[in-house]
Amino acid sequence: MGRTLFDKIWDDHVVHAREDGTDLLYVDRHLTHDLHFRAFAKLEAAGRHLREPDKLIAVPDHSVPTTAKTVADIPPGEMREAVEVLAAAADRLGFTHFPLTDPRHGIVHVIGPEQGLTLPGIFLVCGDSHTSTHGALGCISLGIGATEIQHVLATQTLWQRRPKRMRVTVTGALRPGVTAKDVILATIARIGTAGGTGHAIEYAGPVIDAMSVEGRMTVCNMTIEAGARSGLVAPDEKTFAYCRGRPFAPEGGAWDAALAHWRTLRSDSDAVFDTEVEIDGSEIAPMVTWGNSPQWATAVTGRVPDPGEAGDATTAETMRAALDYMDLRAGMALSDIAVDKVFIGSCTNSRIEDLRLAARVARGRRAVVPTLVVPGSGLVKLQAEAEGLDDVFRAAGMELREPGCSMCVGMNGDMLQPGERSASTSNRNFRGRQGPGSRTHLVSPASAAAAAVTGRFADVRDLLEEDDA
Repeated sequence: MGRTLFDKIWDDHVVHAREDGTDLLYVDRHLTHDLHFRAFAKLEAAGRHLREPDKLIAVPDHSVPTTAKTVADIPPGEMREAVEVLAAAADRLGFTHFPLTDPRHGIVHVIGPEQGLTLPGIFLVCGDSHTSTHGALGCISLGIGATEIQHVLATQTLWQRRPKRMRVTVTGALRPGVTAKDVILATIARIGTAGGTGHAIEYAGPVIDAMSVEGRMTVCNMTIEAGARSGLVAPDEKTFAYCRGRPFAPEGGAWDAALAHWRTLRSDSDAVFDTEVEIDGSEIAPMVTWGNSPQWATAVTGRVPDPGEAGDATTAETMRAALDYMDLRAGMALSDIAVDKVFIGSCTNSRIEDLRLAARVARGRRAVVPTLVVPGSGLVKLQAEAEGLDDVFRAAGMELREPGCSMCVGMNGDMLQPGERSASTSNRNFRGRQGPGSRTHLVSPASAAAAAVTGRFADVRDLLEEDDA
C-alpha cells in the first residue's frame, strides 16, 4: 500500500519510535514570536542551552501596536517588555530575530514562507496554533505548547503521536469573486470544527491545484479551525517557483538536490486516507460567518439559519446562544447585517495578493465605516506601496497600518468596543476574540472591502460586475 504525503515527510523525520506509538521527530525549523518571550529565561534557569540556534527564527507580532515603528513607540508595560526581552534573548543566545525596524519584520506565519524559511518536506513548529499555514508549501507544520517549546529549544526534537490522515478534495472550478478564504470557510461549515480532530488534512483537487501558493496558505491556516492537527498541500511547480531565490532557500547545487527530492513529495496513487471529503468548488459562494465559531458560516446571499431546524437539541441551543450574543435573528438576510468596523489583515489574509483583492474592490469607492488594512510584513507593505495600493486605500478612506497581528487577537490596542460588529479577514470569531463583547464575522479580503464600502455584508460579485460594466 502506498504512503500519503504526510507519512512520507513524517517518516523522514523519525529519530526514535516508541512501542506506545509515539515518535521522536527532528525539527528542521522552529519559529517563535513575542508571546513566548519568557521561554528563554526558563531554558537557562533549568541549566539548558539552545541546541541549534541557527534553526530558530523569532519575530515580534502579537504584542506590537500597528502604529508602532520602533520599540520606543510601544507603551511601557508587558507589550514592550515582550518585544525587548525577545530581542535581548536573540542577542544573548544567537538566534535570528527580525526587529520592528527591519523590513523583514511581520507576522510569524507570513515571514516564514516569505523568507524561504518554510520549504517543502521539512518539519516546522511554532508556539502558535496557526502554524498549519506553512503546510501550504508541502511540509508538516505543527503548533506546539509551552512545554513542547522547551523540549524543542533544548533538543531540536519533539515527541508526537502520528495523527490519522484526511484528504479534502475540492473539485470543479471557483466562480469569479470566490476566493481561498471562501473555500476554507465552506469546508469548515461542511465538516464542522471537530471534523478534522485527530487528523492531518491534505488538500487536493483542481481548485487547490489552480490556487496560488498564497491562497493555499489561507486554506492551510484555518485547518486548525476544523480541529485538525495540521494541513498541507503537495508541492508543485508553483511551490518551487515561489521558493526559488528566497533568502533562506537552498542555492546552486543544494537547490538542485532539494528540488529533486521535493518532486517526490506527493501522496502515492494507492495511498489510503482514513477519511475522504469531497467538495464541489463550483457551488461555493462568498461566505460569511454568523455565529461564534468558524463552522457557523453561510453564503452572503443566504439568511441566518433557524435553530428550530437544527438536527438535535444541543446544536439548536448552541445556535440560539450564538445568535443571542451576536444580536441576530433567525431568518434575517446576511445582507441586512450592518458592520461597525472592517479589519483586513492577520496571518490568514495579509499577504500581497490579499491586499490586491481588497484594493480591487476599494478602488473608486469610499469606506463608510472605519477600516484597518494591516500588511503581514514590512516587505508586503513596501510592495503594496510600490504597486500604489496604499494610494487606493487612502483614497477610499481606509487606514494602512504597520505590520502585526492587529485586530485578529485583540491584545495590542486594535480592538472592537463592546457590542461592535466587524467584518474581519482573520481566522477566529470566538466570543471576545477582538475585544470584550465584540462580534466578529469572518470573510475574505474582497468581501471585507465590500462591507467597508457598503456598511454591511454585500455580495462582492455585484460590485465586481459594476466595475466590469
